[in-house]
Amino acid sequence: MTNTAAAPKQDVFQAVADPTRRELLGLLGDRELPLKDLTGHFPMSRTAVSKHLRVLSDAGLVRERKVGRETRYRLNADPLLELKRWLAYFDRFWENKLSLLKHYVESSPDTGTPAAAEERLRLASPAQQPTLPHQASSVQVPED
Repeated sequence: MTNTAAAPKQDVFQAVADPTRRELLGLLGDRELPLKDLTGHFPMSRTAVSKHLRVLSDAGLVRERKVGRETRYRLNADPLLELKRWLAYFDRFWENKLSLLKHYVESSPDTGTPAAAEERLRLASPAQQPTLPHQASSVQVPED
C-alpha cells in the first residue's frame, strides 16, 4: 500500500529546467555551502533562493545537513543519471542521422560544389530552361 500523505517526488527534468537552479547545482558541485553563501550569487531574496533549493531537494538533487543553526547544502548527482540516460537516447539518435547524412553526401557525385553548379548552368541551353508564363517567347524587337 502506498503512502498518499507523502508528497510526490519532484521531477528531475522540471527541477533542472530553471537557470537559477542549474546555477545552484553548479555552485554545489564543488563543495557544500550554506544558504547565506548561495544567496550572495543571485540578485534575489534569501527566501527565493531557499525555494529553489527546496525544489532541488524534492527532486533529490540536493541534500541538506544541519550544522548548528545553519543548513548546509550539497549536490547529489545520482538523479542526474536519469537525465543522462534520457539525453543519451537523443545523442545516439542524432549521431545515427548525421552518420547516414555523411555517408549519403560522401557517396553522392560532387553536385553540391559551386563549380558543379556553374557547370550545370553552362551546359543548360536556353531551350532546356523553362519559360515562365509571363515571358513571351516569340516577341520580335524591331531594329532601327
